[in-house]
Amino acid sequence: MRDALTLTDMTASTPDADPSASGRILVVDDDPTVSDVVARYLRREGYDVALAGDGLVALDEAAAHPPDLVVLDIMLPGLDGLAVCRRLRERGPVPVILLTALGAETDRIMGLEMGADDYVTKPFSPRELVLRVASVLRRSRAVPALAASAKTILTDGNLRVDLAAHVVELDRNPLMLTVREFDLLAYLMRHPRQTFTREELMHDVWGWSFGDQSTVTVHVRRLRQKLEAASDGVWSPISTVWGVGYRYDPSAQEQEAHS
Repeated sequence: MRDALTLTDMTASTPDADPSASGRILVVDDDPTVSDVVARYLRREGYDVALAGDGLVALDEAAAHPPDLVVLDIMLPGLDGLAVCRRLRERGPVPVILLTALGAETDRIMGLEMGADDYVTKPFSPRELVLRVASVLRRSRAVPALAASAKTILTDGNLRVDLAAHVVELDRNPLMLTVREFDLLAYLMRHPRQTFTREELMHDVWGWSFGDQSTVTVHVRRLRQKLEAASDGVWSPISTVWGVGYRYDPSAQEQEAHS
């Protein structure tokens, strides 16, 4: 979309961006103006940027040169962004930030449910997008450092979370979680029986000081669905505390072990 950026955004600096930023970013958008401006901002912060103008080209580029993160427009010719996101998720846990049209709430929710880690609504500020990229990458890379300074294996009954390997297993079967879902599960397991508001989870788990709190709701719902599906619908440790937020309730085995 030609109105996705403002002239002031196109010339402004990004003083708040991460000065140590590095990594390969794949930007997928069929509007060359959006792609060029986003690429310019990301390269200014030290990222290696590749561009793709449609979904099929994006998938080929991601297969040939695996990115550290994908910035993905939903409205693409041919294969749309939601389909691209789904196929990327089938290949592995690469972080994805969606670019969505203002008011397209259904598309945003569908994107998050397909595994996207975050979204930015058009028209958007390139500076905000750079900060979101830095935030998602920081969280995706924080697991090894966290594991080195804390307990590396979290367990609750038959649920096992390996922080160093970034692996989750339930009944010895692997669970495919996004970066956001993994972070959320690990955080809640470290703080059993404590209730957190959506604002607290946004700040404490993902380091956001801004954003739509409904994103937390979607990630919680997706995480619950995956845990329930893996346990044949018999176990869901994440409870909703109505009017407050969410809480992790340990399994009966875990409670007995600490009684």
